[in-house]
Amino acid sequence: MTQLIARSAAFAPGRASAPAPAPAPGPASATADVLGGPWPASARPGPGADLLVGGVGLAEAAERFGTPLYVLDEGEVRSRARAYRQALPHAEVLYAAKAFLCSAMADWVAEEGLGLDVCSSGELWLAVSAGFPAQRILLHGNAKSPAELRLARRLRVGRIVIDGPAEIARLAALVAADTPQKVLVRVVPGIAAGHHAAVRTGVGGQKFGFPIEGGDAADAIARVLDQPGLELAGLHCHLGSQITEVEPYLRALDALVRLLAQVRERHGVELPELDLGGGHGIKYLPSDAEFDLAEFAVRLTDRLAVRCAEAGLEVPHLIVEPGRAIAGPAGVAVYRVLSVKHGADGHCFAAVDGGMGDNPRPALYGSQYSVRLVGRRSDADAMRADVVGRHCEAGDVLVRDAALPADLRPGDLLAVPAAGAYQLSMASGYNLVGRPAVAAVRDGRARLLIRRETVEDFRLREVGR
Repeated sequence: MTQLIARSAAFAPGRASAPAPAPAPGPASATADVLGGPWPASARPGPGADLLVGGVGLAEAAERFGTPLYVLDEGEVRSRARAYRQALPHAEVLYAAKAFLCSAMADWVAEEGLGLDVCSSGELWLAVSAGFPAQRILLHGNAKSPAELRLARRLRVGRIVIDGPAEIARLAALVAADTPQKVLVRVVPGIAAGHHAAVRTGVGGQKFGFPIEGGDAADAIARVLDQPGLELAGLHCHLGSQITEVEPYLRALDALVRLLAQVRERHGVELPELDLGGGHGIKYLPSDAEFDLAEFAVRLTDRLAVRCAEAGLEVPHLIVEPGRAIAGPAGVAVYRVLSVKHGADGHCFAAVDGGMGDNPRPALYGSQYSVRLVGRRSDADAMRADVVGRHCEAGDVLVRDAALPADLRPGDLLAVPAAGAYQLSMASGYNLVGRPAVAAVRDGRARLLIRRETVEDFRLREVGR
């Protein structure tokens, strides 16, 4: 166990676990703050005041592919996926595709031995089209359409999570007893966790799952067990998003093991699987707390063994679903400054060529990010500025009160780390501004994964006037 703690303490593959210090006063172009913190492990100062990620200069990539640009460090994705497999060798790790999915990402996580958690026919189709084995895919979601369930059955998806009463009969009608579908029942343990009320899904009063309190979960389990075409493999829960403490997962585990014991007492069956979802938090600012994978692995597996022994149960097969913790730190968004506006009160607004269209998180959740100048050296003192987007909303602010060089000017490049999760996956076409391109970097080479969305793409969707 001590080796596990040493290997993945504070979950930062390939770098020291101590958080990066806050930037000292002085020139805003100092590079010491980029090593560690929210940046990919490969981030290094490069020639000409550039910043290298995966051995590729961000300014160089911006010149080649244009801006806004999302740069995805393949090595960071792979090392983080590998860290989960090493920390939890007896568990099943599913990458949560909703964080960010493209064909290359599906390839990387498959090659690192992870399964996939999808929540729509679009994510499912893309993954299978990329060659991801359907048996290693779990489909969940609170409002699966009949067409999505039919597709999942046709593709022979490994597991489907039952999230509402209608899905039980709907799915049972699609299967026969001789070709059963393996399912999990999503339960709500009544535990609040997550960085914002909008993503706390482990409590009642929201749309997901069957609450344990009040008996809804027990009733759903009984209904599923009555369907000969459905093979109830276990229980599923998901507490929320951007969780940085282990304790909520331990309390959820306690509640789920109690429910497993009740199922055995009531129905005489022991369910073999327990899925605790994901939601593991990352650093967005150098001072942020980060989910400790080593602590999670040790305490969770020990607690599961103890609680099952107390209940006289066999230890179920554990499943976890990290998404942000794998993709988030691997991404860097690069923007070009379009204008710098100084108000009469001295406040500065630096407007860039992206914004809430490619990163809605600050507007939705008040999320905070760090930002730095790349591609140009500046010896100017730091000023405080809001980095704002180009969309027609006063709330289109990417980074508030950022420390940037006082000589910031149009044409400069700004880089925002921790951009790999829940940005492009939540992007919109607001103001008909196309979504950015995505480039992968590794070992000093860059390649385009997703091309930039154009006005022509919008026009081609129109079929009449």
